[in-house]
Amino acid sequence: MSGADFSHRNDVGGLFRAHYAWLCARLRRYLGASPSVEDIAAETFVQLLESPGLTPIREPRALLTTIAQRLIYQLWRRRDLERLHLDQLLPMDPLDGPSPEDLAQYSQALTRLDQTLDRLPGKVRATFLLSRVDGLTYPQIAAKLGISQRSVSVYMTRSQALCAQHSANEPLNRPPLTQRSA
Repeated sequence: MSGADFSHRNDVGGLFRAHYAWLCARLRRYLGASPSVEDIAAETFVQLLESPGLTPIREPRALLTTIAQRLIYQLWRRRDLERLHLDQLLPMDPLDGPSPEDLAQYSQALTRLDQTLDRLPGKVRATFLLSRVDGLTYPQIAAKLGISQRSVSVYMTRSQALCAQHSANEPLNRPPLTQRSA
């Protein structure tokens, strides 16, 4: 470990001690008494620790807030996606619908897909989610992220290739659910 890495770890450790409680309190304003508060606060510091620490942080609370808000938005998008999939399953008659085991498998598959998408760099993942979850067009995505439409196209190709790889490895690629007998 280089001296710069050690210094960065010490700086982040100091920020953690000084601002963790404050960040948790701030996150509670957005999330209430959710158990996600402490997870998001901890992940905020993990991301800060993993980022290159070459420049001093002049406004640590602003930076921590920005990182935490990004994580909250990811959490909300994930919940919206889960809710969308569950809403598509709920109108079914309980006897004709998926079993609790099938629902658990779908939830696990969504979690694995989310973990797969987390391997993508930030703008690539954001491009994919804006397209697939929010339904934005390539020009809208380019304007929102401040990138070219060509970059949007490249990012979508990259994310779709990763999703195709995920699908090839996913054990839930099987025919639709069969009806349970009454």
